[in-house]
Amino acid sequence: MNLSELGGFLRSRRDRIRPADVGLPTGPRRRVPGLRREEVAQLAGVSVDYYIELERGAGVQPSEQMLAALARALRLSRDERDYLFALAGRPLPPSGSPADHVHPGMLDLMHRLGDTPAQVVTDLRVMLVQNPAARALLGPPPSTTGWTASFLYRWFTDPEARALYPPEDHAEHTRSFVADLRAASARRGSDPDVRSMVTALSARSPEFSEHWAQHDVSFRRHDRKRLIHPELGLLEVNCLNLFSEDGRQRLLWFTPAVGTDSVAKLELLTVLGTQIFDQQKS
Repeated sequence: MNLSELGGFLRSRRDRIRPADVGLPTGPRRRVPGLRREEVAQLAGVSVDYYIELERGAGVQPSEQMLAALARALRLSRDERDYLFALAGRPLPPSGSPADHVHPGMLDLMHRLGDTPAQVVTDLRVMLVQNPAARALLGPPPSTTGWTASFLYRWFTDPEARALYPPEDHAEHTRSFVADLRAASARRGSDPDVRSMVTALSARSPEFSEHWAQHDVSFRRHDRKRLIHPELGLLEVNCLNLFSEDGRQRLLWFTPAVGTDSVAKLELLTVLGTQIFDQQKS
C-alpha cells in the first residue's frame, strides 16, 4: 500500500479531465486545468473532505467499492484502474462484480444521455452503474454483492423483483432471461460465477430448472417492455443495448414507446427522482 503515491496518481488523473468530458458545466474562473476536488467527490459519491484526505495521502485505506467509484469518476482505463487498486493494496475485484471496470467510453455515453434512463450491467445482469434517471425508473441496486446481486438471480429467488413487470409478462421474461444466461454461459466457458449461479438457481427454483433443461439460447439485444412504476403506473418503453467488445457488459437505455402516454410519464421522472423507492424502503 502506497497512499502517498495513490494521492499523486489521483491528482494527475483529475488534472487531465475537463468538466465537459464528464457532463459537468465548465463555469467561469476555473483555477485548475481539470476537475476540482469537489467535482470528483460529487462524481464518486463521497464527501469532499474524504477525497481531499485521499489526495493528501493521509486518508484511511479506501474500500474496493470506493476505488471502483473513483476509477469511474476519473474515467480510468483498465490498466489505470488496476494500478489504482495496486497502490491501495487491494486485490482486483472479480470480473462481473459490482466493482468491475466499466469502459470510460461507455460511461461517457451513459452520462451524455442526460434525462434518458440508462445503466451499465454485466451479461449476468449485475448492475455496475446507473444514471439518476435509471435509478428513478428502476429503483436503486440491491445491497448484495457478486452474482447474487444479479437481477436475473433475484428474478427466480426474490418475488419482489418481479413487481417491476406486469404478471402477464412474467413467462416471457423468464424464458428470455434463461436463454440469455445460456448465451452468457457459452461465452464465459468455465467461469465460476456462471457455474455457481446455475447451481444455486437449479437448487432453489424448479421454474429455472425447467427452462434451463430446454437449452434455449438467445442473445438479448433489444426489447419493448412494459414496466410498473410505483408512482407513474404502467410504462411502455423500448430497451436498447450497446455491448462491450467481449459481450460481458452492456449499456441499457430506455426510451418511451411512440404513441403511448409513457412519453409524458417519463418526463416526470426527473421530478420524482428516487423519493418513491426511498419511501418504500423506510
